[in-house]
Amino acid sequence: MLEAAGLTTDEEAVYRELVAVDAATPDDIAGRTGLTPACAERLLAGLERRGMVIRAGRTPARYTASPPDVALLPHLRQRAEALEQARAAVTDLLETYRGTRRRDDAAQLIEVVTGAAALRQRLRQLQSSARHETLWFCKAQYVAMPSGSNTAEYDALARGVRYRVLYERAFFEDAGAVDNVVAGVRAGEDARSVPQLPLRMAIVDRRLALCPLVPGGPHGSPQEPTAALLRDSSLLHALLALFERYWADGVPLAVSASGTVTVPEGVAEGTPLSEDDQHLLSLLVAGVADKAIASQLRLSRRTVQRRVQHLMRLTGAASRMQLAWLAGRKGLI
Repeated sequence: MLEAAGLTTDEEAVYRELVAVDAATPDDIAGRTGLTPACAERLLAGLERRGMVIRAGRTPARYTASPPDVALLPHLRQRAEALEQARAAVTDLLETYRGTRRRDDAAQLIEVVTGAAALRQRLRQLQSSARHETLWFCKAQYVAMPSGSNTAEYDALARGVRYRVLYERAFFEDAGAVDNVVAGVRAGEDARSVPQLPLRMAIVDRRLALCPLVPGGPHGSPQEPTAALLRDSSLLHALLALFERYWADGVPLAVSASGTVTVPEGVAEGTPLSEDDQHLLSLLVAGVADKAIASQLRLSRRTVQRRVQHLMRLTGAASRMQLAWLAGRKGLI
């Protein structure tokens, strides 16, 4: 049992006998363990050199055991430190190995997941392994996981994993979608909405991403969905940048006391604006550049930018895209 402390079976037997008595001679130990006196004396001498037993007297020599915490624990701590260092070295070697293989073996970077059942299992596994943050692009019409069925999210939120979820506007038209968002936000989800998302996507701890490759599932093609599991690569970094770009333009979502999804309120619904502000908003929503807006309204470019900032403060918008959406939602244009 004490091999981890560096003892052989015979050394452990001798030490155990000494722990159980005040002192013993080599002949005493030999009689209790079945070893020969010469073998017992040799084992005791070895234990003495390691500080595990103390010799008293010469004829006959008598031995006592050092306290187990003094005799064994330092060695165990050294072994534990050595194992931890070895584990760290193996981890570094594994990363080097994977990095080398990634250059020549695409399977080290991309794993293809086929079928709704396999996709659901992968999504649950990814969320169960999450330790820091999970990022989602949620499009309308589910592929593998209907609204309300992602219970793994609540488990992850409960253990402190941050969820940042972007919903496209059409998502809220799915059956049960609003109730699902309300439950997620109440559980701690950080939710935002954008007019449209380019793809479905889940990213865990910035190290793994899962996104469908071809349409499939109940609302796609009749075939089973096919998705890609992406590991650390330039493609994964591009997906992270894509998420952050859309996140910056998303409208934050909250849940009211009555359980409805709301956006930050600024100007009341239908509050009239000046004709110039309405004209400016119309041009902004149409995607016209500041320089062209300034020319249309016969203003300086700086004045246009100041008025846009003023409108953003009024509506509570965090970006120009949010301002355009809120302007349409609140009937300001």
